[in-house]
Amino acid sequence: MKNRLLSLDVMRGITIAGMLLVNNPGAWGHIYPPLRHASWNGLTPTDLVFPFFMYIMGMSAYFSLKKYDNLVSWPVIYKILKRTVILFAIGIGLVLLARMISGVGKGELAWSSVFDFSNIRILGVIPRLAICYGAGSLIAVFSGRFLKWLIVAILILYGVILLLGNGFEFSENNIIAVVDRYVLGEAHMYTSNIDGVRMKFDPEGFLSTLPSIAHMLIGYQCGKVLLTSNDNGQRITKLMIIGTCLTFAGFLLAYCMPLNKKVWSPTFVLTTCGLACQLLGLLLYIIDVRGWKKWCPFFRDFGVNPLFMYVLGSVFSSIFGSMRIADSSWKAYYYDFVLTPLCMGDQTLASLLYAVTFVCLVWIFAHILYKRKIYIKI
Repeated sequence: MKNRLLSLDVMRGITIAGMLLVNNPGAWGHIYPPLRHASWNGLTPTDLVFPFFMYIMGMSAYFSLKKYDNLVSWPVIYKILKRTVILFAIGIGLVLLARMISGVGKGELAWSSVFDFSNIRILGVIPRLAICYGAGSLIAVFSGRFLKWLIVAILILYGVILLLGNGFEFSENNIIAVVDRYVLGEAHMYTSNIDGVRMKFDPEGFLSTLPSIAHMLIGYQCGKVLLTSNDNGQRITKLMIIGTCLTFAGFLLAYCMPLNKKVWSPTFVLTTCGLACQLLGLLLYIIDVRGWKKWCPFFRDFGVNPLFMYVLGSVFSSIFGSMRIADSSWKAYYYDFVLTPLCMGDQTLASLLYAVTFVCLVWIFAHILYKRKIYIKI
């Protein structure tokens, strides 16, 4: 494990490319079903991309902290806190940048509105990653050999909270919405729209971050499996066994506790971590054992600079959605007047083609960075 595992970079790249693909359709009203999130309970391929990235982040945290023997020390704590603050700041910075770009696109940029924190969404994908990395890493180094039991305890505690607090009901009485309103305030929450019902319900809210920390810690434990195994054969066997057990447990428990990404249910944690283990085991076999690597460069390029490529994609998304050509945004113009006619009026196909074009555009920058051996880390 002294050298980078290509399979891990490829899995990381598949996840980032998947996040960019599902977040940037040509039109949100025209999306193929597998590229949609489950409206509430359930699981689609799209629901896997974020939890897979959370799992990989946990593995990466183990690799990083292994340099310090995963023990408590001031350098370790400082490193964790610094990365957490920087990552959270990037998340908030993207929100502010999107506001600025939107103002420029409309020709009415007002700096007072850009830096108006009274109604800014505090949490989101990157802030959740930051919190889970920080809290999860600190728990890992302080808990030592009790970490496995802490993961179990977190998931059980959260499951009980959901079952007793209407956690699987999309309503204002849902314990997650209640806690988030109290802690964050409605002005700082995401507005969800499920089956025509709109409500302040944040899928990356405060309370639902608790099981996400357990999610990251499962990835952390799997990182330990990779580093402590003697060869790829052992790694594949262990990952497949762990993955099968977690996936089976998640689907079995789903009869009393549904899989639900928006509340990040314990069954969602178990199932997606299990599938992530199995995917990594499969990639280890295909790439590192059998040596089938010709298809890898596209995803590898994303995987060596994952956070930067996600941030770059978010910036491009804001630019294309805000900058204007006549009465249309760049995105709408390309979708309506180029792709839709090219697809013979098939708007869903045009929407997918826009997303694929977007991913390929971001990949060009990923490829340039890889070729120049530029690895951007925090």
